[in-house]
Amino acid sequence: MKSLGFVFQSAPHGSSSGREGLDAVLATSAYSEDICLFFIGDGVFQLLANQQPGQILCRDYIATFKMLDLYDIENIYVCRQSLSERCIEDSELVIEADVVDQADITTKLHQCQRILSF
Repeated sequence: MKSLGFVFQSAPHGSSSGREGLDAVLATSAYSEDICLFFIGDGVFQLLANQQPGQILCRDYIATFKMLDLYDIENIYVCRQSLSERCIEDSELVIEADVVDQADITTKLHQCQRILSF
């Protein structure tokens, strides 16, 4: 069976798409075991540790990404170039993820049956 791909490409807290994407991932995990998450472009900010959304009166949903392990979601890919362009180190991410090149992300996205973008 081909996997479902969830692409996070927008920064957190500027819109609700990141939170909605995370909710969709967690809900889908009840029906499918083959889920892949991709963080590209500004989406890498979704995983940045030590955010303070309360300062702008937003809910802190970033910590919920730590629950992905409990839902057996292990295929998590972060774009190396996106991290580099935004001066973010792997160690600054709130969860463990595979940091891969854009070509690897493209290959893995082509292996997904359906792709949802947030």
